[in-house]
Amino acid sequence: MALHESALEELGLAPMWVRRGIAQGAAVEPAPESAADAVVSEAPLARADRDTAGSDETVRARTTGSIEAQSGDIVEPAIKPVARAEAQEAHAPESRRAPPPASDITPPSSDDDFAWFDDLPAEPLSHTSEIEAKADSPAQPSIDTLDWPALEARVSACERCRLCERRTNTVFGVGDREADWMLIGEAPGENEDKQGEPFVGQAGKLLDNMLHSLDLARGTNVYIANVIKCRPPGNRNPEPDEVARCEPYLQRQVALVKPKLIVALGRFAAQSLLKTEASISSLRGRVHEYEGVPVIVTYHPAYLLRSLGDKAKSWQDLCLARDTWRNAAAQGEGPK
Repeated sequence: MALHESALEELGLAPMWVRRGIAQGAAVEPAPESAADAVVSEAPLARADRDTAGSDETVRARTTGSIEAQSGDIVEPAIKPVARAEAQEAHAPESRRAPPPASDITPPSSDDDFAWFDDLPAEPLSHTSEIEAKADSPAQPSIDTLDWPALEARVSACERCRLCERRTNTVFGVGDREADWMLIGEAPGENEDKQGEPFVGQAGKLLDNMLHSLDLARGTNVYIANVIKCRPPGNRNPEPDEVARCEPYLQRQVALVKPKLIVALGRFAAQSLLKTEASISSLRGRVHEYEGVPVIVTYHPAYLLRSLGDKAKSWQDLCLARDTWRNAAAQGEGPK
């Protein structure tokens, strides 16, 4: 056995440093099955290395130089220096282990950990709290309790249906607020939307002539209103939900006027007041009732402008309305 081989054997390094020429002729001891086994087996050697650091390092340097001189290639050690250092650290006593970094040490909590909580702003109200706050606020008075000024103001600011989005003006009503006669149309048209008054333009002029034939006049013992207070786009018929949302205003107007007679002008107004889908021809010539008040059905003035032949029928309806009014006046307090 060569001198350098005996030196390696004395240092316990013979299985790790072997010349290639020798490895071919002699069997080499098998390496540990796993890195963990190698770490355990090398731990005593690591301690021996530290105890004989001075002399062993000198011999190891000479031996290594001799081996390198004889062969340019060296077999890599089974355990790398990093793994050996980790093994040494793992088996070292706790007193010799390096302390953890200062940044990883959590300082002990103090009694003032939650002092910042008192300085935080109050949390905003939740959605539920906002709803409760609105519920606690005083609600608007019911429509059936409003007087004339309050009712007109409520209609002017109404947003109960989609018709409010495109209106120019609301059309509340016009005339004598203590009248015996109450005329009700369907909805404002373009001219009514611009002026804020029902039955203007050519249809309004024809209506004034019809009233004059009965010795009546707009504003004198006559009040005029509509089922709908806002103009439907394109003068279309109002939708059922629009009628339902607007009807409380009309009901309150009827309650405030206390008319002796109502004249429904046109099919839509008649069907809305009487809650029916019957044709206007089948509703004419009879006395109906709305909110306890007699109702007479006749044609709308705009329709009569297009159908002149039905003016005679409309005159018959007006005569029936006059007779009904006289009968109601005779049974009650008489004309206002």
